[in-house]
Amino acid sequence: MNQGRTVFAQLTERVHREEVRRCVERHEGDRKVRRFSCRNQFLAMAFAQLTYRESLRDIEACLSSRPETLYRLGFRGGVARSTLAEANERRDWRIYADLARKLIGKARPLYADEDPDLDLEATVYAFDSTTIDLC
Repeated sequence: MNQGRTVFAQLTERVHREEVRRCVERHEGDRKVRRFSCRNQFLAMAFAQLTYRESLRDIEACLSSRPETLYRLGFRGGVARSTLAEANERRDWRIYADLARKLIGKARPLYADEDPDLDLEATVYAFDSTTIDLC
């Protein structure tokens, strides 16, 4: 059995809790929230994107298949389909827009010296949440 940290945990450690907390506080994202924090929502949606989950049911099934690993992935509690759907519907999208800007700010210096081999007038950033199967 793997004794090291998961790849997902290693990726999400780059998104510092303090940065997420500041974005959430700025938009009062966790106000009147009892269990499912904005950080848990972010982790669930990031996990879904990275593992090509296709629906809320798929996300819930995958995360609940090994509940003993949720804590090591960074979750503080289980992820229910209805709770995730409600969070996606009601939470302010600007929380995650602010977080994306911070992550872009971190990534920009890492790739500043690389030539993208594109003939563009200015830098372009695109976030796409669609899944495209290649096989």
